[in-house]
Amino acid sequence: MGKMIKAFVFDAYGTLFDVHSVKEACDWLFPEKGGAISTTWRKKQLEYFFQLQMMGRYRPFDEVTRDALRYACKVEGAKLTKENEDVLMEAYLELDLFEEVEGVLGKLSDKQRVVFSNGSENMIHPLVGDSRIAGDIDMVISADEIKQYKPAAAAYAHALDRLGVERNEVLFMSSNSWDIMGAASFGFHTAWINRGREQPETLDIQPDRAYTDLNGILEWM
Repeated sequence: MGKMIKAFVFDAYGTLFDVHSVKEACDWLFPEKGGAISTTWRKKQLEYFFQLQMMGRYRPFDEVTRDALRYACKVEGAKLTKENEDVLMEAYLELDLFEEVEGVLGKLSDKQRVVFSNGSENMIHPLVGDSRIAGDIDMVISADEIKQYKPAAAAYAHALDRLGVERNEVLFMSSNSWDIMGAASFGFHTAWINRGREQPETLDIQPDRAYTDLNGILEWM
């Protein structure tokens, strides 16, 4: 199984990095509202880029993320100043890594290790480049390069072009089931990192494997 895999491709948000680690910054600015703001922020972020993709009205992920933050603060009754908005957007560039990430990437040193994200280049490059895994990542690919968000087939096709391998030589990993379905539909091998132990989807597009964290993917080596 592992011998055919040449590129281990990771989604970033929720897979390598904990998007809800912004809760601490939210709590600092808006005491007792941090968890709710973080949850709504992420939910609306996903909704907005899905809607924009469907409408054919692409906007970069940083703009979508900022709009989603404004919505979340309005919902939670938190007065968002421009200064506070910038503080929370900066927090998105400093998300915490999940605890097993460094160890797993270290064991894949003889393979191509890639981050492929919907994050705009001004978000995903600083996030990865300033993190402890910067030296363990061989390439960062942003959907912003083609202005097509995952799970659109065009986004995965762009990643494949950048990788320079065959699609059956790719193992794609994400904590987002919609991302896994998109990658599987495109023809990548897929591993769903089901950190939240969510119910599997009932559509007929399924991952090759499902794990509760990234340690499970080591069987693909």
